Amino acid sequence: MPKTIIAAPAAPKAIGPYSHALAVSGGTTIYLSGQIPLNPDTMNLVEGDFEAQARQAFHNLAAVAEAAGGDFSNLVKLTLYLTDLANFPVVNTVMAEFFSDPYPARAAVGVAQLPRGAAFEVEAIMVID
Repeated sequence: MPKTIIAAPAAPKAIGPYSHALAVSGGTTIYLSGQIPLNPDTMNLVEGDFEAQARQAFHNLAAVAEAAGGDFSNLVKLTLYLTDLANFPVVNTVMAEFFSDPYPARAAVGVAQLPRGAAFEVEAIMVID
């Protein structure tokens, strides 16, 4: 199966051995790597509360989606990772800023920790027809 690596110059650099995104199925299905709330310019976590972290992670995901030739309307599946599930209502509020109906499918997972001490991470699957 041919794979196309996608690099997103406007997103934070990868902090490990992975690509920002990978396109398969003739480029119509794109798997977007998880994005944490790093400032792309400083590569540090954004300052602020959970809401600020969630918003930055979604901005980073948007940069990867754009580099892959799409936008949030092309996302079909999200996986959210939260270090504290008490922040679930906050992430719903932030998501409402970025998405409109029809919403992508979604899973939310509580985790013990995330890279760089982040409180939130989001990954996605995108389909471009």
